[in-house]
Amino acid sequence: MNIIRDLADLPRFRNAVVTTGSFDGVHAGHQKILARIQQLAREYDGESVVITFDPHPREVIYPRDDSLRLLTSTSEKLTYLKQYGVDNAVILPFTIEFSQMLAREYIERFLIEKFQPRCLVVGYNHQFGLNREGDFQLLQEYAGAGHFDLVRIDKHEIESIAISSSRIREAITAGQIEQANQALNHRYLLRGEVVHGEKIGKQIGYPTANLKLTSPKKLLPPAGIYAAFTWIDGVRHDSMLYIGNRPTVQRSDALSIEVHILDFDDQIYETEIDVELVRFMRPDRKLEDLEQLRAAIDADRNAVLDALHAESRNSATPIGVVALNYNGVALLQQYLTGWQRGSGQLATVYVADNASSDTSRAWLAQAHPDVAVIKMSENHGFAGGYNRALQHVNHKYLALINTDVEVTTGWLDPIYQFMEQHPDVAICQPKILAASRRDHFEYAGGCGGFLDIIGYPFCAGRILNEVEADRGQYDHLSDIFWSSGAAFVIRSEVFHGAGGFDQDYFAHQEEIDLCWTIKRAGYRIVSVPQSVVYHVGGVTLPYDNPRKVYLNFRNNVATLVKHLPWPRLVLTLVIRCMLDMMAAVNFMTQGKLNNALAVVKGYLHVIGWFPGLLRKRKALHRRIREMAVGPANMTGWLNVSILAQYYLMARRTFSAITDSAHVGQSEIRDHQQ
Repeated sequence: MNIIRDLADLPRFRNAVVTTGSFDGVHAGHQKILARIQQLAREYDGESVVITFDPHPREVIYPRDDSLRLLTSTSEKLTYLKQYGVDNAVILPFTIEFSQMLAREYIERFLIEKFQPRCLVVGYNHQFGLNREGDFQLLQEYAGAGHFDLVRIDKHEIESIAISSSRIREAITAGQIEQANQALNHRYLLRGEVVHGEKIGKQIGYPTANLKLTSPKKLLPPAGIYAAFTWIDGVRHDSMLYIGNRPTVQRSDALSIEVHILDFDDQIYETEIDVELVRFMRPDRKLEDLEQLRAAIDADRNAVLDALHAESRNSATPIGVVALNYNGVALLQQYLTGWQRGSGQLATVYVADNASSDTSRAWLAQAHPDVAVIKMSENHGFAGGYNRALQHVNHKYLALINTDVEVTTGWLDPIYQFMEQHPDVAICQPKILAASRRDHFEYAGGCGGFLDIIGYPFCAGRILNEVEADRGQYDHLSDIFWSSGAAFVIRSEVFHGAGGFDQDYFAHQEEIDLCWTIKRAGYRIVSVPQSVVYHVGGVTLPYDNPRKVYLNFRNNVATLVKHLPWPRLVLTLVIRCMLDMMAAVNFMTQGKLNNALAVVKGYLHVIGWFPGLLRKRKALHRRIREMAVGPANMTGWLNVSILAQYYLMARRTFSAITDSAHVGQSEIRDHQQ
């Protein structure tokens, strides 16, 4: 997410979808608005822009009113805006001069001149400008003149947001943390810097981190003891939080916020930490002496641990990261720890072992007894191995990664947040870069997969064998047709509902077949390039290995037979057969006779497999009807020939192809027979 704090630093936004507001708390109601502007940004092929204010307008307009208390500091608000997928956050310094801007001046000199909005999203009662003279009707006048499109959030939704904010404040003030967290759709957060205290906690065996809050306007719950989670450098720790004036050890009314981080003794002075409130345990009370205080804290510790363990059970990791291993002990040694650290608190890591004959299992047992190993008695390939392994993994989302994938810290965060906000999205793929050339896309997936008009797969970042450098050209959320099997996240219910991978494929292009099934059921598949992984590629089989060539050609044609409507299938197979035989001849001219034979063998296998493919086709039609959530979504199937674009038009990049005139996405709809 881009953060802009000075209007002089504003970039030129691409088709900006703009909304303004305080977004205090960034609660569940706000999150719906954020999802709305992101959806509109996709429709306009643009980017979302949230304009918010610091300081809060009330602090400037009513400087003597000290009653304002906020659910989020600006820093905390930015964390949530990023978490919920906003592309750009503009922190507007709110001043007296700005508050006195006339309504038309606000529209013309501020909104239009500074942001060039493609679309403006406002509430039904949105007012602005000096004396709040500007309203929706005035904005309609400018929209009618073509300055921007205008979307109004209806009265019910705006009132619901206001009610939610009031209820959250009431719940926090009453110490009803669980109710507040439910309405927020995240835990209530206290962010601050650790400062020196009087070290009394250390004297009684409970050292505490004294917290100086980021914002003095932060709304605090009642004095007392709280179960909490503390985040330090991306790691979560069980904690006890105290808020109060320490009546047992001092007579001052000065408020103290102290957190005892369980089983933690590092020095973290001057470190900014986040404390998430889980449950109010008991009110503050005065005790006779330090001995009684220690005994009370002993009891508090046990109660807090019970509350936190219950919270952890109730919010078990939503994602299961599953790596399918076959004789890859060296890769496990290189990447496994990174999967654990990079996946954070969102995920549990599993290794599904496909009957390895190397030392993989022994090494896992010795070096990583904390990692669940799913053991198979024989090598079922990529497709069958995952189908069997994932029957033993019970999470809302499944993250499938190859053992030669290096993940980055927090790689799951943007994907998880996006999928939580978009239930129509079944699969998300991270940006896949090459481990050997880290500024280039990797052949296997780039920024997501597409199909051309006759079913050849290609990627944003890779056309045929041409791999692009990553210059950020595809760093926007986009709908794709298929996701690379090297790394993707899928809803568990969708994976199982679709029947998993077709294990007759063994390996290669089974992910395209699965994605096609899911798209026909009406779901979306999305590239989330804010998530980044690095892929070695070609570890099990090099990309030009005859076995891989055989599987790719065989499985790609089989996928067409399973999914294309009859008239189109017949025509496509005739064209494909001619082109693929030309590819075989090309292999021969390069001296790659085994690869040429692999293409022919792939076609011969499909001919013998044809009756079985027809049965699969019929069964697939029934399964899609059962799991469908809407009409087929064929976004990502482009009405172009990749071979023609590459060889005849000399367009060697994905952007050159999609930016060329007359290139549009296919309007093909569900084509079941």
